[in-house]
Amino acid sequence: MKTIGLIGGMSWESTALYYKWLNEGVKARLGGLHSARIAMVSVDFAEIETLQHAGDWDAAGAILARAGQSLEAAGADFILICTNTMHKVAPAVESVLSVPLLHLADGTGERLVAAGIRRVGLLGTAFTMEQDFYTGRLRERHGLDVVVPNDADRALVHRVIYEELCLGQVLDHSRERYLEVIDRLASDGCEAVILGCTEITLLVKQDDTPVPLYDTTAIHAEIALDRALIA
Repeated sequence: MKTIGLIGGMSWESTALYYKWLNEGVKARLGGLHSARIAMVSVDFAEIETLQHAGDWDAAGAILARAGQSLEAAGADFILICTNTMHKVAPAVESVLSVPLLHLADGTGERLVAAGIRRVGLLGTAFTMEQDFYTGRLRERHGLDVVVPNDADRALVHRVIYEELCLGQVLDHSRERYLEVIDRLASDGCEAVILGCTEITLLVKQDDTPVPLYDTTAIHAEIALDRALIA
């Protein structure tokens, strides 16, 4: 079994899901007392969030790059950044590694293409929805037509992530608002919606809507399991 390196803490609420799902996945596949080989560096999200909103992505990237180096030194065979937004600095992390970084957007893009989906909605932080590092990768590498919500809906989605979900608050009225946003994306011709923030899985489940949802946290964990358990 290979060792999975996790750069987590952004937020720890969703990183805890990675740890849980990876261990459950290994147990389901191997049985008995098996659990995942994991090395993790969990950063202080308050520091990262300040740098995000200040636009100092170089400093944020340097923090994650050092985390990646620590994981490689600890024996990680490959590394995951456990957050969609911080894939903005994935090139800075990759530049200091000699082991692979499993890019979160690629796994999701591959699943969408395999399902025959071409026009897809995207929910995430304002950084993920509005900047090109994520939508551009989905378009250029996977040929997807990526649609983001309108201005008011993007502000809502972003606010709920930072002011509620990252603080462990899962509120029914916010779920209802998110489902309204998903419905509007479907009305705009989206065949599916990407839950493009690792915290959104805490709020919205597939059972809540008939619109197909692609949970990036679950997909990322599944791809990591596949890599870890390759003979």
